[in-house]
Amino acid sequence: MKNGLLRFDDAEMDYIRFGHGPHTLIMLPGLGDGLTTVKGTALPMAVMYRAYARRYTVYVFSRRRNLPDGYTTRDMARDQARAMDTLGISCADVIGISMGGMVAQHLAADYPQKVRSLVLVVTSSRTNPQLVESITEWMDCAKRGDHRALMESNVRRMYTEAYYRKNRWLIPVMGVLTKPKSYNRFFIQADACLAHQAYDRLSGIRARTLVIGGDKDLSLGGDASREIAAAIDGARLHMYPQQGHALYEEAKDFNQVVLSFLYDGLE
Repeated sequence: MKNGLLRFDDAEMDYIRFGHGPHTLIMLPGLGDGLTTVKGTALPMAVMYRAYARRYTVYVFSRRRNLPDGYTTRDMARDQARAMDTLGISCADVIGISMGGMVAQHLAADYPQKVRSLVLVVTSSRTNPQLVESITEWMDCAKRGDHRALMESNVRRMYTEAYYRKNRWLIPVMGVLTKPKSYNRFFIQADACLAHQAYDRLSGIRARTLVIGGDKDLSLGGDASREIAAAIDGARLHMYPQQGHALYEEAKDFNQVVLSFLYDGLE
């Protein structure tokens, strides 16, 4: 396992690495990266995704530390390609979750030689009313400096009702542990989500693709996943009728579904 800091051009990027498999897998996290980066999380991530480490060397990348105002998801994809070059990663399987999936769409479209298989989890190719409502609500909480309200809204929109009721008591703890010194990084990434537009580029993606969504996704809606799958030639779609945005944590077979798809591409 490694907790690393990558430097290239004028950028610094936190990343972690675990596993020692012969193939390379890259994971790109969601908007939560705007509050806390992956710095120091190699051990818990290695435990959570230990099944992937059997055949993969896994990298999880944050966005660059000092994000300029107006930075787009496509800019972030360019950074990701540059990070891969710096580490000597010529090609990888890529999993993008939520906002990470937005970045992954541009990565696969702009750098097809770098992406062998693509997994897009609870993400969108463009804005929609549900996505705008969620991110606007979160940004309003942050602008007021009400981090507990931000966490309350986040948990309510991310998880199923059963999970929310059972774990609501943890929200005050999350409010303390995840509050950043500044929300600037969060605002820049949130704005990038609101400006994200990759729908017209999806037909150009050549990587074998799996799209995973939840019909009860209160963050950006399940139809966003269906739209992506319909636009990418040959893409597979796996919908969870009873799951929400955090299905990658709640769905017990999530890792099995992803690995089954990825392993097919390795043979």
